[in-house]
Amino acid sequence: MNISSFEDLLSAARQQAEPQRLLFVFTKMELPEDCSAEQRSDFEAGVGGALTPLMCLDKIPEELSTFNELLEESRQFLLDWTIVFVAALSGRDGRAPKTEDAEAPLNQMVAAIKAGSAGMFIPFDTRGQPVSMAS
Repeated sequence: MNISSFEDLLSAARQQAEPQRLLFVFTKMELPEDCSAEQRSDFEAGVGGALTPLMCLDKIPEELSTFNELLEESRQFLLDWTIVFVAALSGRDGRAPKTEDAEAPLNQMVAAIKAGSAGMFIPFDTRGQPVSMAS
């Protein structure tokens, strides 16, 4: 399935055989404290840095109809973030996973992002556009 916008993601989640819970990890591009002078220079030029997880959120697809709704909600808690990573948690027997069911997978997402292994998640920028994380 081709996801070319946040709305495509919502549509795909709603079309799954089992109800879904969407998992969001909001991150910010930062420069590590132990960076080199070259890394600092590159970062100031808009290259490099590390994505630091700032906040997690989970929602069923029916709780969102547009990316702007997610953006507005995120801005209540975070004024400045760079990329939001999204994954889906599938329900069973016609029931969506509960918020409590999302805690461990969200923690796993945070750990993966910190380790630089976020390839299994869909990243979106602050405009709701998918981001290529290829280096």
